[in-house]
Amino acid sequence: MEKMTVIAAAEKEELVLQTLQGLQNIEVKSLVDGPERSLVEKYFSIDTPRANERRKELEEMLFQIQEMLQFIRHYSTPKKQALSRQVYTLEALESQYNEANTKQQLSELLDLRDRLEAVFAKRKECLAQEDWLGRWQYLDIDPAAADQLASVHVTIGVLNVGNQAEFLAEMAKLSVYVEEVYHSTNHLYYCLIYPKELTTIQEVLSRYSFDVVTYPYHEPPKAAYQSNKVQLAQLVEEEKAIKQALGKYSALIEQLFLTEEMILAYINREAAKQLVLDSDYLFVIQGWVPEDGREQVLNHLYRTIPFDEVFVEFEEPDQKEYGKVPTKLRNHKVVAPFEMLTEMYSLPKYDEIDPTPIMTPFYMVFFGMMVADIGYGLLMLLATLVVRKVLVLPRGMKRFADFFFILSFPTIIWGFIYGSFFGATLPPTILGVASPFPILSTTDDVNTILLLSVIFGFIQIMVGLMVNGIELTKRKQYLASVSESFAWQGLLVGILIAVVGQLLVKSSTLLWVGAGVALVSALLIVAVPVIQSKSKVKGFAKGLYGLYGLTGYIGDLVSYTRLMALGISGGSIAAAFNMLVAFMPPVARFTVGLLLIVALHALNIFLSLLSAYVHGARLQYVEFFGKFYQGGGRPFAPLKTAEKYINIQANKLKNEK
Repeated sequence: MEKMTVIAAAEKEELVLQTLQGLQNIEVKSLVDGPERSLVEKYFSIDTPRANERRKELEEMLFQIQEMLQFIRHYSTPKKQALSRQVYTLEALESQYNEANTKQQLSELLDLRDRLEAVFAKRKECLAQEDWLGRWQYLDIDPAAADQLASVHVTIGVLNVGNQAEFLAEMAKLSVYVEEVYHSTNHLYYCLIYPKELTTIQEVLSRYSFDVVTYPYHEPPKAAYQSNKVQLAQLVEEEKAIKQALGKYSALIEQLFLTEEMILAYINREAAKQLVLDSDYLFVIQGWVPEDGREQVLNHLYRTIPFDEVFVEFEEPDQKEYGKVPTKLRNHKVVAPFEMLTEMYSLPKYDEIDPTPIMTPFYMVFFGMMVADIGYGLLMLLATLVVRKVLVLPRGMKRFADFFFILSFPTIIWGFIYGSFFGATLPPTILGVASPFPILSTTDDVNTILLLSVIFGFIQIMVGLMVNGIELTKRKQYLASVSESFAWQGLLVGILIAVVGQLLVKSSTLLWVGAGVALVSALLIVAVPVIQSKSKVKGFAKGLYGLYGLTGYIGDLVSYTRLMALGISGGSIAAAFNMLVAFMPPVARFTVGLLLIVALHALNIFLSLLSAYVHGARLQYVEFFGKFYQGGGRPFAPLKTAEKYINIQANKLKNEK
């Protein structure tokens, strides 16, 4: 990483930020937090945060666009759920954006939405009224008008069915005219007519929980019911008209997706402005840029702004800033997909080695060894190949597809070694020619596969210790490199030589040589802390405690036996599935059996890939990284677009490769 500083006239700020955002390779940093703070305080005002009304306006517009997209997609026919992912440059995306048109479209859409919501609310109200009027439509009089009669009152209301008999008897005693208008399961709807001088009626109605209803219309219930029906029909037609008007906006869904993408880019740009120092005449931007991106930055800036109108400077980060420098991994295209494993653990610090290239070959071997099936590998290869060629994937998914595309090859190779094709053993002869496969049998060579797993683990541990020793030596920590790396390598190699001499070749010479190497190495592990420590007793105790770490290395080697266990178990399960279908009668085998074998193998593929992915990563994180790698780096966060719906690439200039 290099620290880049850009100074230009104040009116060029938006243009510079647009150019840097299009490159998606520059992380804008705050000048206030760096070693330049004293100069910043002298020439710029940093106490008052920069007002950003533009960002608030954009965020409000973004919210409206997202609402309107959901609104249109809900009512569009056919329903379009997403934009087909494409590749754009920021310039091309921005050239399609017209803020005035966007605001006009949003205004029209908001008006349509409000009208439609009003129709829905009115329809809901009318439907409730229809239900209510449907119960009173058989009442021939207008209760509101009838209540204005000189000598009698007209009251309508609802009575619980359980009170019917007693209520009617009481009404008969009071000489009240009772007409039943509607009868539901639990309630009775009555119209009561009684003289105005009957003052005790209210007490009686209350006693029987007679719920008096206020009639809100100025026409008989049947007429009101029909009027409500007419209004409902009108609302249906109005809803159709609004949806028809909304139909023309369905063609704008793709444009609105791109508009949302552009708004998100603007919001990110406005956020970056909070880190920019500006005055009435000029502005200053500082950020981190990868070393290999320097030429690209200069080319694009000088294309948009004349050379003599912008100042650009690149410098190495100060050692005091190492903790703040972001980390961006850069590897060969075969290794790059495996960076996500390193990122899941922790990115390296600025002055730390990237473990990805060292880890990748081991992970590939381990993954292939755990899945180890030609058929499964071919399915991975074909699936990832089609996805990578046919679809434009988000960058994260693209890297994931590349990851499994690469892993399909070791899976196929180990499938040949184990002689497994969808759980079936490869035939001994192919077209009359003797087949060399399987090289290792998962049934007859279990001990050999187990030993091979431990050997792979031993090699990886030795590589991890070697890397640690080299890194400590580069930092001139020579004693630490001996006690934490080279001596441990000697101890482990010495033990290995002694075991081989004793158990395999029966050589006393190898046994004594191995024992001697191990003893010297163990003494170094104990002696170095004694040399480093002021208190020799404490140093000796520390050295002995460090030597106790040998048990941890034994546990690490045992962990690698999972390579054998998972490889054999996956193949055995696949073979069991094949046997299960083979036992079916011929008719069932070629009907239900075909579906069953596909489903079972799909399940086994999923479990095998998941297990290999997880356990392969665990071996790297626990048994390998722990030998030389700490991590703790901060991820590189460049000024870029959200890439929610599309992928953004930098615009290539003629002089760029």
